[in-house]
Amino acid sequence: MGRFLDRVEERHGLSLPTYAEAHAWSVADLDTFWAEVADQFEVRFSTPPTAVLADASMPGAVWFPGARLNYAEQALRRRGDQAAIVGRGQTRDEVTLTRDELADQVARVAAGLRRLGVGSGDRVVGYLPNVPETMVAFLACASIGAVWSSCAPEFGVTAVVDRVRQIEPTVLLVVDGYRYGTKDIDRADEVARIREALPTLRATVLLPYLDATVDEDRFPDVHTWAELTAEAADLTFEPVAFDHPLYVLYSSGTTGLPKAIVHGHGGILLEHLKILGLHHDLGEGEVFCWFTTTGWMMWNYLVSGLLVGATVVTFDGDPGHPDLMTLWRLAAETGCTVFGVGAPLLMASRKAGLTPGADLDLSALRSVGSTGAPLPPEGFAWVYEHVKDDVLLTSASGGTDVCSAFVAGAPLLPVHAGEIPGACLGADVQAFDREGRPVVGQRGELVITRPLPSMPVGFWGDEDGSRYRAAYFEDFPGVWRHGDWLEVTAERGTMVITGRSDATLNRGGVRMGTSEFYAVVEDVPGVADSLVVHQDDADGGPGTLWLFVVLDPGTDLDDDLRRSLAAAIRRGLSPRHVPDVVQAVPAVPRTISGKKMEVPAKRLLEGEPLEVVANPGAMQDPTALDPFVELAAPG
Repeated sequence: MGRFLDRVEERHGLSLPTYAEAHAWSVADLDTFWAEVADQFEVRFSTPPTAVLADASMPGAVWFPGARLNYAEQALRRRGDQAAIVGRGQTRDEVTLTRDELADQVARVAAGLRRLGVGSGDRVVGYLPNVPETMVAFLACASIGAVWSSCAPEFGVTAVVDRVRQIEPTVLLVVDGYRYGTKDIDRADEVARIREALPTLRATVLLPYLDATVDEDRFPDVHTWAELTAEAADLTFEPVAFDHPLYVLYSSGTTGLPKAIVHGHGGILLEHLKILGLHHDLGEGEVFCWFTTTGWMMWNYLVSGLLVGATVVTFDGDPGHPDLMTLWRLAAETGCTVFGVGAPLLMASRKAGLTPGADLDLSALRSVGSTGAPLPPEGFAWVYEHVKDDVLLTSASGGTDVCSAFVAGAPLLPVHAGEIPGACLGADVQAFDREGRPVVGQRGELVITRPLPSMPVGFWGDEDGSRYRAAYFEDFPGVWRHGDWLEVTAERGTMVITGRSDATLNRGGVRMGTSEFYAVVEDVPGVADSLVVHQDDADGGPGTLWLFVVLDPGTDLDDDLRRSLAAAIRRGLSPRHVPDVVQAVPAVPRTISGKKMEVPAKRLLEGEPLEVVANPGAMQDPTALDPFVELAAPG
C-alpha cells in the first residue's frame, strides 16, 4: 500500500502523507484511483476501456466501458511448480495443486464443460465443499464466460433450490457426501431431489468425495469428475465485457426468496486486487487461508488470493474437531501468513482458554482477519496475548452484496481494540442519521455515497431493477444503505459496527447494537450462546427486551444466574438494557453461514407465521425457531 501510494504521489503530483488523506483522494478521484489499481496489478485487458467511470450514478454506475477481460486469466497468469491450492479436510488426505497443475485442470474442466454444451452466459452450479476441485470448476466456468454459483453441501434441498432455480442452471456439479468431524454425511437423496427440481439441467457431474467409487444406482445418469477432466486441452480465455456476470451470490434467505446477486468479472477483479493486494498486503510467496464454506462470499474472496500470486489453503470439515485448535494447527502446518476466521471462532477460542501462540509454530503468521460479526475488545486482547503479539489483526465488515469489505484494516493504520481501523480505499463509507446527514461520534446508518466497482451488476431476473433499488437505495436516494449500524469515532475516525440496523435494541432512547450485548452476556459463566430481541409495543411503550440463552451442560437458569446476567448487563451496558424476560432455549437460530437470526425471531414473537418469516433450509437447525413460535402462540 505504501509503495502504491508513493507511486500515485509521484505520477500525479500529490501529497498523501497519511492514510486519511490517501483515502480522501481515493474517493474524490475514483477515476484515477481505480486506473492506478488496474495498472499496479497489471490487469490484462484484451480490449482497453474508453474510460474508467463513465457514469457515477447510483444505481447505474458504468465502469470501464468498452473493456474486455477475463477474471480467470488474471488468476491463472502464473506458472511453475509453486503450490497454488492446498486442500485440507476431514474427508480425505491433503490435495495440492501446483500452478502448472491448476492451469492443466482448469483447461481440462473447461473442455469438459464445452463437451456438455456449456457456453458463455450459461449457468453452472456447484453443490460442492471447499476443496480444490471447486475452485478449478469455478475458474473453468469463468474462462469460457459461463456463470458460476455454489451452495455448500450442508445446505438443505429447499435452500439450494430456492437459490439456484432462479438462474436456470444447465450443469450441476455435486459430491456424494462429506465427513464432518467423525460423522459421514450422505448426500445422495439431496442430490436426487435437487436434480429433480431443476428442469433446465442438461447434465450432472459427480465428484466422488466421501466414497472413491461411484454407485450408479444411487447416482444414475451422471458424468464423473474423471470423465470431465479426461481430455487435455489448451487453456484459453473468453474475453468478456467488464460487467459480464462472473458469479451469482445470494442473500441470507432468512426471509422470503433469496436475492440472486450478480457480480461481474471486472468489478470483482478490481475490488479483490485492491482489498487483497493493498489492505491485506497479500502477494507472491504468501499463504492465504480463510475459514469458509462455498455458501459464503468469503469463499469467493479466498479464491481471489490466486489473483495476487498467493497460495490458497482450503479447509472442509468441523473446525471444532477434534478440538478448537484445529484451525490454528492448520495455520501452523501450512505456514499461513494471512489467516482469516469468523469473529465467533476467535471468541470461542478465548472462552476455551486456548493458547495457540504458545503451543504451535505460528512464526509465518503476520495477519489475522476477523469477519462475520463484530469482534469485541476482549477478542482483540486474546489474539495479541495468546496468538501473536505482532500480527496485524484486521477486523473487517462488508457483505455478500459487494463480495468484499468496505471497512477494514490497513498496513498503514494502527489497531485499536473493538474498532475497525477505517474505510477501505475507494470506499466512501459514512454514517447517516435518519435525515440523511453524516454524523460522527454517534451511531448512524452505514452508507456508501459513491459507487464501488463490485456493487452488483443487478439481481438475476430483476429486469427493471426495482428489487435492486428497493434493497439499497430507497431510504437515501442515490446513496447505498447497507443495513448496519456504524459509528465513526470522533477521536480517531475509526469504525465501530454494532450490528444490523434493523435488529437494534432501543430502550428509552438508548440505542445499542446486538454485538455489544453478546460480548457481555456470553462472558457470564454458564452461558454458551445467546440471542437478544427487542419487541416493540404497539402503543409506543418501552417494549419488551427478550434474552434467550443456551446454557452450558449442567447449568440451570436459576435465580443466581439471572442475577449474574442482570448485574453483568447493568455493569457492562446500561441499566436500561437489563432484559425483561430471560428464557433458556436449546439452540440459537442461525443461518447456514452462522449469522444469528434476530430479525426472524423478533417477527415470530410479534405474531408473524413461521412460513413467512424464515426458510428452514437456510438454517443450521430449523427447529431452533420452534420456541419462538410457541412463545408467540395465543395463551
